[in-house]
Amino acid sequence: MPRAAIAVLTFKSREHILSVGGTCSWALNRANARKFEFAVCTRNANTREAEGPERHATAFLVGRISDVVPSPERPERWLIQFSEYAIADIPNVWGKGWRNPVRYTCMEDLGMDPDTLDWQPMPEPDAIVPAAKDEGDDIDADDDEPAPRPLTIAEAKAGLAETFGVSPDAIEITIRG
Repeated sequence: MPRAAIAVLTFKSREHILSVGGTCSWALNRANARKFEFAVCTRNANTREAEGPERHATAFLVGRISDVVPSPERPERWLIQFSEYAIADIPNVWGKGWRNPVRYTCMEDLGMDPDTLDWQPMPEPDAIVPAAKDEGDDIDADDDEPAPRPLTIAEAKAGLAETFGVSPDAIEITIRG
């Protein structure tokens, strides 16, 4: 039976991932992600921010998923928490043409056997991680988008201007109450 895994393409280092308790700042569906057993961290070396020495597309860390909670770095995104981790060094795990940095898959399709990995308990995270809401709270299981947050008029204009490729001065907002 396939072992469900979420593959992520990350520039974060192994040390960073271990210090926060898992891999974080992902836009994903929490209800769906919590059903997966493993997260496979693969190196995104095609960015200036790359923190680790691994070659691009190499699986360097595998975590056994314990929960999915709001990210301490970006609360509108998610932290995939690990109960255990294993160090890996498997080149070319990240598929060519995969555009989204989060991929729902299985360990077998990634060419990995979790029973052969050397599992270690996760260290206590350095960061304080906020508690996640339970499934019955207002998390929409069918919605991958974060809940809207309050905006100032200037923030709304800036966001709309970026979306439509115009100057913020070209945006007019009318509020009717």
